[in-house]
Amino acid sequence: MGLMEQKRHFSVNLLDWYMINRRDLPWRRHNNPYFTWVSEIMLQQTRVDTVIPYFNRFIGNFPTVQALAEAPEEDVLKNWEGLGYYSRARNLQAAARQVMELHGGEMPQDKQDVFALKGVGPYTAGAILSIAFNQPQPAVDGNVMRVLSRYFLIDEDIMKGSTRVLMEELAGELIPEGRARDFNQALMELGALVCTPKAPHCLTCPVMEQCSGRIAGRELTLPVKTKAKPPRPEQRLVAIVEGRGAHRGQVLVRQRPDTGLLARMWELPHVLAAPAAASKKAAPLADEPAMALLAGSLWAEGFAARPEGLATHADHVFSHIVWSLQVYKCTEQDQSSELPLIAAEARAAYDAQAAAREGAASSAAVSPESATTHSSEPGTPNAQNISTSLNDGEMLMSSSDVSDLALSTTTLTGKGDGLTYRWIGPEDMDKMAFPNIFLKLISSYFAGAYDQVSD
Repeated sequence: MGLMEQKRHFSVNLLDWYMINRRDLPWRRHNNPYFTWVSEIMLQQTRVDTVIPYFNRFIGNFPTVQALAEAPEEDVLKNWEGLGYYSRARNLQAAARQVMELHGGEMPQDKQDVFALKGVGPYTAGAILSIAFNQPQPAVDGNVMRVLSRYFLIDEDIMKGSTRVLMEELAGELIPEGRARDFNQALMELGALVCTPKAPHCLTCPVMEQCSGRIAGRELTLPVKTKAKPPRPEQRLVAIVEGRGAHRGQVLVRQRPDTGLLARMWELPHVLAAPAAASKKAAPLADEPAMALLAGSLWAEGFAARPEGLATHADHVFSHIVWSLQVYKCTEQDQSSELPLIAAEARAAYDAQAAAREGAASSAAVSPESATTHSSEPGTPNAQNISTSLNDGEMLMSSSDVSDLALSTTTLTGKGDGLTYRWIGPEDMDKMAFPNIFLKLISSYFAGAYDQVSD
């Protein structure tokens, strides 16, 4: 069997299979370039089942490029909540504004114009042009490279740029004339449903008969892929500061900086306990020094709080960092009161960690927001850990709620880090956006999960 026959077999049988087995997905019901674009951005690093409700909500609120371009950023992020990789949402809106300014609100059909849109790479450009406009452009992502590596027995490392170029050329040659829209979606579908990473369903594969990888017994060893660098472990101490007096029923939160990881998201105050050695899991800190350090860090920001005890452990996984969180319930104190943990002992514990924190912060100055997969494990009290490996999902206040929130809470500025702090109650949770791990922790607190803590 020659290569040409193998290619023809692949294209014909794949298309026949797809026309019978394709999933009914909301973005496939219309050849709307905007819908295709939004779905492809959402599907990056995220499962189809997860994306469907987000897509429907997003399109419901921003049905056109113009609606997205004109929306407040806070509203866009709010509708993206839980998907993670929040830079994707910001880039999508920035690109929508490009389309309005440069193309009169119509999605461009020229490859270079599409590729010039913010956040659009070679795969997304190919997907938009082929699916929305039926242009014979390859759309090569990890799923597609896996399928092609196995079927054509390609031993090249798919992490290399040269391999991607090879795959794009090959994928382009496989597209039947006039069938780019269906073929590229069929290729994606095969990788998602049949030619899966760890357990390919070869017996139900429409192209198994001429799959060189299966014939050679290599279906489980292909594609060749260089292992990514493992994420850096960090042990962090988190404070759930319970308000008293005027702040009774509220907790203290802070907003992250305008740039960098989780930009402008809200979170519980937390501090790096100590940088962990490379490739080693961050070790928990004993409660006494942990509480002293946490109280000292709060004191340095201008907040007096007494840690009462450990509330829970939690994990949050980014692509480049793993946060192991020790979460302590704390009680707000009068600034003038004498707090054993905020006096000399706390100050010494805090200062002892300063150099280590600064060193870790400089080495951790990574730029990309990182997404991960969702965990369905619920927020629980200290008997169980909370774990998220989420798409750094985080939101901001919707613009319509900014004035209401300003009236109900006081904005404070940290003395040391200069970040914005607020006291919030349960009623504020739907107005502000948090990374999922902090959303779970705060929701658990308001639900009474940490009423009893370990001393």
